[in-house]
Amino acid sequence: MHHSNTPLDTRRLTRPADSDQFIDLDRLLAMARRRLSLVALCAVLGLVLGGVFLLVTPPTFTAATRILLDENLTKFTEEREARPAPSQADSMVASEVEILKSARLARVVVETLDLHDNPAFLDPPQSPQGWLRSQVRSLARLLSGSAGAGEPSEEARIGRASAILQQNLVAERVGRSFVIEVKYSAKDREIAGSVARAYAEQYLSDQLDANFDATQLAVTWLQGRLDQLRTDWLSASMAAEQFRAENGLTAARGELVSEQQLSDLNNQLVLAQAETANARARYDQYKAIIDNGEENAVDNAIIPTDLAQGSVLTDLKTRYLSITERAQEIEARFGEDHSQAVALRNQGGELRRQIFQELRQVTESYRTEFEVARTREASLRENVGTMSGESSATGQSMVKLRELEQQSSALGKLYETFLARYEEASQQQSFPIAEARVISQANNPVSPSSPSKTLALGLFATLGLMAGAGIGGLLEFRERFLRTGDDVRDGLGLDFLGYLPLLGSTRSMRAQPSTPTGEPSALDHTGSSLLRIAVFSPASLFADTLRSAKLASDVVLHDKPSKVMGFVSVLPREGKTTAAANFAGLLAANGARTVLIDGDLRNPGLSRRLGSQPKAGLVEALVGRVAWQNALLADQKTGLSILPAVLRGRLSHTSELISGQAMGTMLEEMRSHFDYIVIDLPPLGPVIDARAFAPLADGFLFVTEWGGTPRALVRQTLQGEPQIAARTMGVILNKTDMKRLPKYGSAGGAERYFHRYAAYYGEQSG
Repeated sequence: MHHSNTPLDTRRLTRPADSDQFIDLDRLLAMARRRLSLVALCAVLGLVLGGVFLLVTPPTFTAATRILLDENLTKFTEEREARPAPSQADSMVASEVEILKSARLARVVVETLDLHDNPAFLDPPQSPQGWLRSQVRSLARLLSGSAGAGEPSEEARIGRASAILQQNLVAERVGRSFVIEVKYSAKDREIAGSVARAYAEQYLSDQLDANFDATQLAVTWLQGRLDQLRTDWLSASMAAEQFRAENGLTAARGELVSEQQLSDLNNQLVLAQAETANARARYDQYKAIIDNGEENAVDNAIIPTDLAQGSVLTDLKTRYLSITERAQEIEARFGEDHSQAVALRNQGGELRRQIFQELRQVTESYRTEFEVARTREASLRENVGTMSGESSATGQSMVKLRELEQQSSALGKLYETFLARYEEASQQQSFPIAEARVISQANNPVSPSSPSKTLALGLFATLGLMAGAGIGGLLEFRERFLRTGDDVRDGLGLDFLGYLPLLGSTRSMRAQPSTPTGEPSALDHTGSSLLRIAVFSPASLFADTLRSAKLASDVVLHDKPSKVMGFVSVLPREGKTTAAANFAGLLAANGARTVLIDGDLRNPGLSRRLGSQPKAGLVEALVGRVAWQNALLADQKTGLSILPAVLRGRLSHTSELISGQAMGTMLEEMRSHFDYIVIDLPPLGPVIDARAFAPLADGFLFVTEWGGTPRALVRQTLQGEPQIAARTMGVILNKTDMKRLPKYGSAGGAERYFHRYAAYYGEQSG
């Protein structure tokens, strides 16, 4: 028997190379449409839960008061420094907030309002979650053995009330201002208002008490410190004066007498040193002139202006220069030997000796003056040394004296500072004004602050939407079934032949009554009405899908005058038998010679739906008990021939029967009598009958349940059955929910527009 697989290879479609780099918005929108009812249901459930939550949760009332930290209240009684820096202001406000939250202030409020004896405060109505937490804590205390047996003490009740107070109190700064808002929440509006007011009052009172206590301590400490400072100051002053008297450190015009004398001697010594240097310079100058000889001394002589010899030297020098000049003129005119020239030179020599003698006297005078100055300088230096020694001893005494005076001065200033602080603290002690005031008084709240109906319902609805979206997303990403033709083509690589609607899902699927008169038909039975839907509803989508399957088989098996086609599925109860019977009935109703064989020898579902129980069938024909022509049943309405399977016990060799030589011979004989041979085969799962029959079939029509059979299972089954996969002409999705199908269609897919073809299938268009 020759079977060509070439036409089937041309039907293996390749998925377009779509880019997967971007989010498929159409797919996301399709997923949202499919799960819209689930999300809406979860949102409604969320609203219901929100309503229940509002009904069972007792309302909470919140009272608020505002306190201003105002330093200007005490500006007339205290000398304040400049306004603190922003960081310091933040720290100051934060400190006051912590004081408001402190356990000590909470205890004061509890004792002021007797909250530890107020049952409405200690045991308010609880919300379900609060009640559950309290029960868990009670059970934990019971299991740990720490549950008290008797009535709690007053201290324990005060501690519990303080803890409740701190837990429900909110104190926070308002923006960047110096205002602190104190809010308290309670189940009772009167308790909320009274606690908020009490907190403000006790905070102001606590400030006054703290200021008074601090001032009291400061005054007491300052008083003792002042007494000690006064005593120390007087002792230091007396010690300084006594030391001054003992060391003779008498002062005049602010300085010691010895210091004044030493200063005068130093001044005189400086002047004497200057005079000695001046006298020495003059003496050295004239001594150098004398040492150069008489002639050079006269030529280089410097006439002193501070001695009596100055005028004599001036006169002698003038006469000497005049005679020398006349002698040079005569020598120039008459020669050196002229008598007058000789006389003039003799006169000049005499004058030179006189000038030299005068210069020697001047030099001696300057030497004497230099010696006198040097002697006076040495005397003054000796006196300064003597006075310096005395001043050094006096200086050491002065260091000690200054130390005593500085100690006395420091103690005096410190005493004055503490005295001023003492006076200031004494004044503040009697000034009862706090540095804060209430700017917004707390009233009993009128409406509850929580739970907010809008917020609660919105929150629960949002949670419901999120839960629905999460569940829907989980279901979508776990979607593993075949839903559309694209799933078949892309996931299996096979042709998609159409959808068979879920029977009863549309009015066109209703089976018509069987033939009322005439001979009994093989399908005239209440259980076989579903096997003739395509016959009685030829304009339905059900029948149209089977026509698509016929067209595919005619195209693929066009070279076969008689076609042997098997209907297969992966799992039982996927509607394979119903599809095979309706397919065969539709062929027969259209005039084609068709035989329908029940090839499921282990579970002959087709044969059980026949109108009468047959006496012989496929097994008997294969083993030769009867001729296959005698085992055929006829449907009088369509002319369909049916070869049933009579189950007379459990058969263990069904695969050998359905794939043996007898089966091949019978099919060859049937080819000469029928145009179509349709065989309802067992599922492809663990049963090997269909696999064994594969070589005898020209093609297979694969039926799988819409949304019921995992695509991975179908793919694995076909991969494990290469002979069946090679001969599969297409896939039919059975039991399709036509109302839900458009939700799974892609954008622009045919599934989205099935409702527009309602009139073509005998239904009213919506």
